[in-house]
This record gives sequence, structure tokens and C-alpha cells, in this order.
Amino acid sequence: MRIGLSSNALKHSGGLERYAMDLVRGFAAASIDLVFFARRFDMSVPESRMVEPHCINVSFLPGKLRDLWFSWRLRHARRAAKVDVLIGCNRVDSSEIAICGGTHRGFLRATGRPRKRSDGWQIALERRQYETSKVIVAHSQLMHDELRELYGIDDAKIEVLYPPVDGTRFAPVDATRRAELRRKFGFADDEIVLLFPSSSHERKGLPLIEAALRDTTLPVVLAVAGRPPARSSERVRYIGYVKEIEDGYRAADFTILASKYEPFGLVGVESVMCGTPVIFPSSIGCCDAIAAHAKFVFAPDDEASLRAALARAVQQRLAGAAPTQAEVARGAVLYDASVAGHVDALLALARRMHGGN
Repeated sequence: MRIGLSSNALKHSGGLERYAMDLVRGFAAASIDLVFFARRFDMSVPESRMVEPHCINVSFLPGKLRDLWFSWRLRHARRAAKVDVLIGCNRVDSSEIAICGGTHRGFLRATGRPRKRSDGWQIALERRQYETSKVIVAHSQLMHDELRELYGIDDAKIEVLYPPVDGTRFAPVDATRRAELRRKFGFADDEIVLLFPSSSHERKGLPLIEAALRDTTLPVVLAVAGRPPARSSERVRYIGYVKEIEDGYRAADFTILASKYEPFGLVGVESVMCGTPVIFPSSIGCCDAIAAHAKFVFAPDDEASLRAALARAVQQRLAGAAPTQAEVARGAVLYDASVAGHVDALLALARRMHGGN
């Protein structure tokens, strides 16, 4: 059985591109040769040398048409490469296994953004992918529910598989190393640090967090990692782009998001695996996958509820009742987050699609 995987790119990035890189490593560890279709390959990353690369050029087209062209060209490219089962990590209408890490209709509904003509193209392509695939892998129960409600997909066609996280990279450190990391990021011993990892501040809920922190007497600092915020202050501090984000988690006291739309939110699982609890709205997909002791949950888009969650988290810390990072990490994730386990599940689906071979 020859397995193919499609993604927008094979390079360091977020979302489904990062997930695709995890799959490449997992399939390579399982001694499975993978055919990889993408718009761009970063040949400096080891993963690009673990696959048979097939580049589909879209650069000559306007941005809004590139998904459609890629999907059309992929139909021919996979046949030429003799792929038996294709795993689609982007919007393509020729994959047997469609990975759903978010839906466009769900995004528009959650953000309240007016629908444009180009949104219709994306939704139509997404719908074709779901209809023509043999199985859809939903990365959260939230995605399962959106597929049912917004796209009318039969429940029997959907498999919920939470995405994997590298447990060797995301793990707690001892107190000495944690103190070193706090000094590295400039965090004072008496500061309670809320890490906000984001490249899309509006969507990740920075305005709501800033509003909740305004005039607070809590001894907290919001450390923004990723894209710079529009403004900094004593309360909001920019710590730059943190390539080793695991060290950011380890140095912080909590990780916080207030996202308007977060289909899963790997940030949450990564954070608690490092031993840092999360402060998240209940609408983030990964909340169901995180144990109660490792999360403080608030109502979506509700400033008062966020303030209350912050107060609970900080008071626990000030009272000296907070668990250690090792204690938080222990049992914090309620599923098998290993890359190997996830790849095994995908291989089982692929064999089923290919008649058990």
C-alpha cells in the first residue's frame, strides 16, 4: 500500500502544517514510505528528506484561487505517483482520509465575519472533500459536531482522533532549570506570568484578555510570544518569537487564550504536558482532552467569567496550594498523545480504505 499525504507546505509552521510534519516523523519511524504533495518544501528541515516530495506550483495564481488549483492538480499527481490512499491535511477533493482540523463555516460563524465570494469557493471545496472522502478524521469533538451540523456528514463517516504532541519535547523540567528559564525571559520571582502564544491576536482573544486585566490588582504579567502586540505596558510584555515554545511554557505560571475559534488548540495540550496549567474558554476544542486539575475554564467571550477564572488561578498560586509542574503534567492529558499511537490509528484507517492490505 502506497500512502500519500497532502499539505500546504512541509516546513516549520502552525496548525495542520505542523501536524503534517508530526505525521512525517511518525510514518518514518514506522518504516512507511510516504509520498508528500505540497506547494512548498523547506529542504533544510529533516522531514523533507524523509518523504518522496512532489511540489505543486501555485505561485502564479492569485491567492484566492490557489486552493482550487492545488486540489485539481493533485488528482493527476497522485495518480502519476501511484498513491493508493491519500491523507488530506488541506482542502483537496481526492483524499480517501480527510483531516478536519477546522471548518470554514465554523470559523465564519464563530468570528461573525461577513461571507465573501472567496469564502463560498473555500466552503464548496471543503464540502467536496468531505463528500468524496471515505472517512473524515475530526481533531476534536467540536469538529465532529460542526461536520454533523454545518455539513450534514453522517456520523458513521467521522472518526474523532485528537492530534498528537511530541512527549519528548513537551515535558516538565526541574525547579533549577525552570528558574533559569524565568531569568532568561526576564520574569521576576514575584510575578505571576500568563503566557499568550499567538500570531493572530484578534482571533486568539487578546482584546478580551487585556480588558479583563485592565485595573486588576492581581500581580500578573501577560507575556506575549509570537507577533508583537499593538501596544505594550507594565502589564503586557512582548517576549519575542519563541522558537523553543516549550521553554516559554515551562517558565510561565499559566498559558492563556481567549480564542473566538479554536478547533482543537495544541497549545493547551503542549502547555499542560510541560506542567503549566491553562486558562481557556470552554469553546476551545482541547478542553475536553485536559484534566480538571490542569485547567481553569471560563465562558467564551465573557469578560466577567475570565476575570473570575484569573482570580481562581492566581489565588491558588498565592496561597501556595499550586501543584508542581510534574504534578500538573501527570495525568493532565486524557488521551494517547503520542505520535506513534496517532500514526497507528491512521494506518489502521488506511488499511481499511485499501481493503485490509
